[in-house]
Amino acid sequence: MPAAEQWFNPAMFSSVLVANRGEIAVRIIRTLRQMGIRSAVVASIPDRTSLAVRSADAVVLLEGYSASDTYLDMDAVIAAAKSQGCEAIHPGYGFLSERADFAERCAAEGIVFVGPPPAVLRGVGDKAAARQLAVANGVPVVPGWDGDDGDATLVREAGKIGFPVMLKARGGGGGRGMREVFEAATLPEAIVSARREAESAFGDPGLLLEKLVTRAHHVEVQVLADEHGNAVHLGERDCSVQRRHQKLIEETPSPVVDEELRGRVTSAALRLAGAIGYVNAGTFEFLVDQPGKDGTRPFYFLEVNPRLQVEHPVTEMVTGLDLVELQLRVAAGEALPFQQQDITFRGHAIEFRVNAEDPRQDFRPSTGRIRSIGEGTKRFDSGFAEGDVVPSQYDSLVAKAVVLGTDREHALAVAEHDLAGLVVGGLKTNLGLHRAILASGAFRQGEATVDWLESELPALLASRAVPKEAWMAAAVALLASGTTIEKTPFRSPGWIGAGEARIWLSDGDESREVMGAMAAPGAGTVRLDGGDLQTFRATAHGAGHFTVFVGTPARELGVDSDGVGQGELQVYEPGSGKSGAWTLSIEPPPVLPRRVHAAAEGVTVVAAPLAGTIASVRAAEGDTVEPGQVLATLEAMKMEHRIAASAGGVVKTVHIAARDVVKEGDILFELE
Repeated sequence: MPAAEQWFNPAMFSSVLVANRGEIAVRIIRTLRQMGIRSAVVASIPDRTSLAVRSADAVVLLEGYSASDTYLDMDAVIAAAKSQGCEAIHPGYGFLSERADFAERCAAEGIVFVGPPPAVLRGVGDKAAARQLAVANGVPVVPGWDGDDGDATLVREAGKIGFPVMLKARGGGGGRGMREVFEAATLPEAIVSARREAESAFGDPGLLLEKLVTRAHHVEVQVLADEHGNAVHLGERDCSVQRRHQKLIEETPSPVVDEELRGRVTSAALRLAGAIGYVNAGTFEFLVDQPGKDGTRPFYFLEVNPRLQVEHPVTEMVTGLDLVELQLRVAAGEALPFQQQDITFRGHAIEFRVNAEDPRQDFRPSTGRIRSIGEGTKRFDSGFAEGDVVPSQYDSLVAKAVVLGTDREHALAVAEHDLAGLVVGGLKTNLGLHRAILASGAFRQGEATVDWLESELPALLASRAVPKEAWMAAAVALLASGTTIEKTPFRSPGWIGAGEARIWLSDGDESREVMGAMAAPGAGTVRLDGGDLQTFRATAHGAGHFTVFVGTPARELGVDSDGVGQGELQVYEPGSGKSGAWTLSIEPPPVLPRRVHAAAEGVTVVAAPLAGTIASVRAAEGDTVEPGQVLATLEAMKMEHRIAASAGGVVKTVHIAARDVVKEGDILFELE
């Protein structure tokens, strides 16, 4: 196909405001620069020195920390565009990208909204209306309820549908406001929680019900349409590897979609796009079920995402098209320069979302400064660079690592190679989980369904576990450095305490504490996470190189820091040539509860496990609570986390209220 600049009239916007943050803001700015368009970006206070800010031609600082005070503030965003003389606003994904009222405000101010018209946004933004539209156009939907959403009605209709059911927010996507409910007893609480999350994410607490379909694949179709009546699809993507309805891995083409099914699904997407008068880029999402007796896979319409998707790079990789550029040109009134038969698909692309989270701690968000970040894949879209801080106010996405192969088997091989060398230092990430998924037979065979990851998570995490002897060997090498530690590549402030010294190490997936003591030169005892004492022997081979025998029976391991960096160690089997070496890094001790006075005798403290905003408080002073009872919910990185009592007792003091911002380690409750 001809180059994009040859397809279109070069007349275009001269200045565009990017009303977003993180990797998608950087991504949009990159295309604006390539098109010769001046870019301006809005930024909250936590993002004031971000990579997006450093990449843009101009920045407007929004005075606030939370999304509602900044990126969701329509007045502030429009004022920013006008102050910079921008003719258009690109909303990216999330935030204001699906808000019909924002698109209307832009039009009233004479600013082009880079996305569908307000009427389309209203039509597809309400999932109930979108379901009804699908039915009217002969597109199958999951059995459910999309009428009145009062609590009593939802409870009644769920009983008619039959459990398990899925609660879904009417007004947005991205997994927000979604709850799987397996029994009637848990439905009322799920409704309250889903409404609260939907209201926070989309400003709309409306819900609908659907029968929970298990063992299905999540398949979506990328559509492009212009205002001149032209519409095309750019193939399908498979997004089945997900947790809590948050996609982790996306690929195109789907491993379960053959040409016959592809024709049916893409035709359904284009039929719906035509029925609603769709304009700009959009994604039509479906569930593809297991094959029936005749071998045909049924599919069901889910929703329309009327915006650019997080996973759009895989489509760009196999089509050679720039979706952001096409969005801008369609928004400027240009016609699509090609028809369906002009689009060619080459190869297989897979995207891995690199999130700042700890899979071994229930995907607890990880914030802090990025010590190192590498671009080891064909395409690496990131909103952060070395030295940047990942804030707690927004989602956990750090980067998207994208690989391309001639076919799926080749793409998997490329991914296995490239992800093995990809490092994001200074944070917990899900990279280890991605490597485990890549090695699993079900994923490699294309059998991973929407509920696969949740069911296989324990086994996947166990497959990536670093042997206990490797943790101890790394600590032994540090301990054996003795008084010369300041002169070795292992110098670190990590040791704490007299007698038995202790240090905390991380493999990027989990953190563990190791305690050790020298009994004689090159020998002593060590224990992992307070477990049984193990003896060790260590021999130095120059600064920073050791052979360690540790454990029962004794296991021989090599430890060194060559080519890794200060505070990081490689542990490996002798003779392995360091292939398959485990990399461990020294990290600070865990945060202890603040307000130490609360730890007085007879008082149990409940501390914040991470930084975030209190979404709800469920216990009051004087309440009697049981172990495991939920006392509060905390919102961090756009997800809700339950804060439970570690022991039973009476609530003595409540230190928080809804919407309070807390730091990791802050005392939330005192129990006696």
